[in-house]
Amino acid sequence: MIKDSELIINPNGTVYHLDLKPENIADTIITVGDQDRVERITAFFDEVIFETQKREFKTQTGYYKGKKMTVISTGIGIDNIDIVINELDALVNIDLETREEKKEHHKLNIIRIGTSGGIQPGVDIDKYVMGKAGVGFDGLLHYYEHSDIVNEEATKALNAHLKISSQKPEPYIVDCDPKLAALFENEAQVITGYTGTNLGFYGPQGRRLRLPLKDADFIDQLVNFRYQDNRITNLEMETSAIYSLSKMLGHSALSMNAIVANRAKGEFSKDPKATVKKLIQFTLDRLVQL
Repeated sequence: MIKDSELIINPNGTVYHLDLKPENIADTIITVGDQDRVERITAFFDEVIFETQKREFKTQTGYYKGKKMTVISTGIGIDNIDIVINELDALVNIDLETREEKKEHHKLNIIRIGTSGGIQPGVDIDKYVMGKAGVGFDGLLHYYEHSDIVNEEATKALNAHLKISSQKPEPYIVDCDPKLAALFENEAQVITGYTGTNLGFYGPQGRRLRLPLKDADFIDQLVNFRYQDNRITNLEMETSAIYSLSKMLGHSALSMNAIVANRAKGEFSKDPKATVKKLIQFTLDRLVQL
């Protein structure tokens, strides 16, 4: 039995941070960073049948073209992803009354809709990147036993290529779910690439304002990395954590990012909200096929 201190249940029977019960969520779950983006997605729904919010974690569940989906905001960063994915899994794979793991595993489809900055010249603003893999510079995976979920050959190639401070976490690469990826491949507006996940927005992503950086050429190193036909196309702050935790827990995950900035060209989208809105509808229409 899982101790009270390890899996905290609220007095109303919901999981601690998300304020959710098992019956409140669908098997298809869309994660977004911004809590305001939840309603921008569910505005496309036929109906919303449930909603709640605790802290930055806002959830709405409803139907889009007859398919039940849940949209939840995670806030920014891998620390929040650690909370969200673990608690979503607990809702479907742990009996919250007995605190025992269920005998039959329940699988979720977890799809991130986010924004990101491209680092390659050809990753143009207002395009979409489908993360074929998440490249973790965040270190979260190293807190868990994680045999057989890392793309070992790609990870070895990346670590052999990078020349960065040994004080930083060892990078790792985790692939997306191929069945989810198949829904989005071969589309003109979709770029397929490796999505890098960083601990922060400024120094960890190679941005310098007033503080000097260790490994000042970090972005250049990423731009020059190649593994087979794959390259690191964009940087954000959630994907590798979603991929690694989902894979360890037996769920399917995919990250779709609207490119609102291009670091190589120094450009930023003139209408990022419009780009995100188009990505939302594009993604919803494909998830109906699940």
